[in-house]
Amino acid sequence: MALSGPEVEKQVPAEPRPGRKLQSWWSLAFCLCFYGFMSQMRPGESFITPYLLGPDKNFTQKQVTNEITPVLSYSYLAVLVPVFLLTDYLRYKPVLLLQGLSYVSVWLLLLFGSSVLHMQFMEFFFSITMAARIAYSSYIFSLVPPACYQRMAGYSRASVLLGVFTSSVLGQLLVTVGRIPFSTLNYISLAFLAFSLVLTLFLKRPKRSLFFNRGAPACAGASPSELDRMNLGQVQPTGGKPGQLPASWRDSALAHMLRELGHTARLPQLRLWSLWWVFNSAGYYLIVYYVHILWNVVNPTTDTTRVYNGGADAASTLLGAITSFAAGFVKIRWALWAKLIIAVVTVLQAGLIFLMYKTSNIWLCYSAFVLFRGSHQLLVPIATFQIASSLSQELRALVFGVNTFLATVLKTIITLVVSDKRGLGLPVHSQFLIYFVYFLVLFVAYVLAALLSGLRHFRQGRHQPLPPAQEPMSPVQEQAVQDGPAPEDGVWAVGEQPEAKA
Repeated sequence: MALSGPEVEKQVPAEPRPGRKLQSWWSLAFCLCFYGFMSQMRPGESFITPYLLGPDKNFTQKQVTNEITPVLSYSYLAVLVPVFLLTDYLRYKPVLLLQGLSYVSVWLLLLFGSSVLHMQFMEFFFSITMAARIAYSSYIFSLVPPACYQRMAGYSRASVLLGVFTSSVLGQLLVTVGRIPFSTLNYISLAFLAFSLVLTLFLKRPKRSLFFNRGAPACAGASPSELDRMNLGQVQPTGGKPGQLPASWRDSALAHMLRELGHTARLPQLRLWSLWWVFNSAGYYLIVYYVHILWNVVNPTTDTTRVYNGGADAASTLLGAITSFAAGFVKIRWALWAKLIIAVVTVLQAGLIFLMYKTSNIWLCYSAFVLFRGSHQLLVPIATFQIASSLSQELRALVFGVNTFLATVLKTIITLVVSDKRGLGLPVHSQFLIYFVYFLVLFVAYVLAALLSGLRHFRQGRHQPLPPAQEPMSPVQEQAVQDGPAPEDGVWAVGEQPEAKA
């Protein structure tokens, strides 16, 4: 049934009004961004591996590579889903507190732990901090009105990237210029993390969340969510208050979401970018986990002032931020060229991994990693937009959650086979050769898919030309260009909604 004029007006998110309301929003945005910045201030993080391999801890390279580091992948797989559910059920703030406590535990174990078991517990707590990162990104959207989502997303991402960059630069300056030992640097990191934990205590706890604590849909100027719209027609005809949903509404909504997910999974662009997210992200994080060990092998210096891990991390963060920003201005016919572009970026990454494997020059190794990380970050916002723009808010969270979980499963399997001492237990150099072959196989798969797509377009699409190059389009809109009008099955209407660039 069509909504009346006043009802429509109530559902349209409005910009904050001038005066006290606008001032309150800016204060909230500043507090959230300041917390996001401070939570990234860990200047000792770039130097954890040389700290473990150095005289302070004196672990062997085999212990760090094959016994300590693999625990991170296993633990992350174990805690990812529980932390994701607890984040929504407990309404974000308790999970942010858990993240802060876990960070403090990581650095306490780094400073005072002395055995392999202590370091394995350190990796376990670090995996909790990684799984809890979703709490911050979800938390900010539960406190601001929908009209401010795009700006708040930009501000929060900028504050986090600025925090990572500042932390890496500060750590490098303290090591190279200040000649501070790694142990002192870790005490400084612990002090920053303790301050960040105190800040968490003052954060406002929201009254609603995405799934478990929905609250009123019109709260804070928000429009009804997809789950609310799914159940508008499921009102009990008799008994209870008018408009009350049946007791099994959650099950019905979940079933509806799964059906919608099945429909959207048929979209080629959505499927392509989800596969990229699973397979390339697994390889990307394996490189990130083990590259610090490789740097120590390439440059096994005992002079801590000549270790430039912080500078490499800062440069890769800066390049990643630049490429992520530039990706929003790329004008390409993604329905036609996406597979080929992914193939080109993947073969570039494979070449950079091979360079890291082959070179004995630490500066070439640093540069290759910076370019590798930047090339991955170039495609992340494009993949995010291509996946998210055809989905509702709830389906979006479900799809990204499934993609991340599958990538984590794949990463864990590779770790168990390649890195763990119970598997092949390969040294880090040999592991990078395996990762090179992995990305090369992905490149071949993408090239074959691009060739098949090109042939199909050449045979069938000559009488239906694509529009001129333009801003990124959602997968639903891209498919509309090639396939013509689609039946109104509910998925189409969602894809037509304008979305902000990721």
